[in-house]
Amino acid sequence: MFRRRPTATSEVLDTDQAALDADSAESRARPAVTAPKGVPTPKRSEAQANRRQPYQAPADRKTAARQARARDRDDRTRRTAAYQRGENWALPRKDQGPIRALARDVVDARRGIGEFYMIIVLLLIVLLVVPSQTVKLAGEGVVIALLALAVGEGWFLSVRTKRLAKERYPGQSVQGIVLYVTMRNISLRRLRVPKPRVRPGDKI
Repeated sequence: MFRRRPTATSEVLDTDQAALDADSAESRARPAVTAPKGVPTPKRSEAQANRRQPYQAPADRKTAARQARARDRDDRTRRTAAYQRGENWALPRKDQGPIRALARDVVDARRGIGEFYMIIVLLLIVLLVVPSQTVKLAGEGVVIALLALAVGEGWFLSVRTKRLAKERYPGQSVQGIVLYVTMRNISLRRLRVPKPRVRPGDKI
């Protein structure tokens, strides 16, 4: 008989509920892309345009071969750079592992006679061409002494490497480390690969 007229408060509540429903519907329709802070959310057309385009096969064999050569060249360049930096995935098997990396650091952190071994040997080979028998004998003696010194230096460095490896990497094999250290020690520093990552005098 007596109907109750809606109050202003109920009208406001109805209006707020309608606004919330509209916002919810808009959020469901909006793509699930989180824009960076301070940057507006990209439109659907822009997001679709930024997606990776599907692979398109080359039109002919020459183009395919050229693209394959370019990919191989880029891959070799990337692998060579990683090898010189000493990244484990790009190293040959003989250079892989933390023990070999430690051995390289031990050798590269010092200056020694072995580093100049090849240069001295080349100079002595030139001297051996001299017809003087005395010079030849002296040169041969120097070569033998230098070789013994390089081997002794390599053995000393390998002992240090094994001691550090036992402390830092217990249980890992150090087989072949003497030869590995010796061969790196008699190489010129600038020609060593992987390139040294420590300087002479650095603490290992």
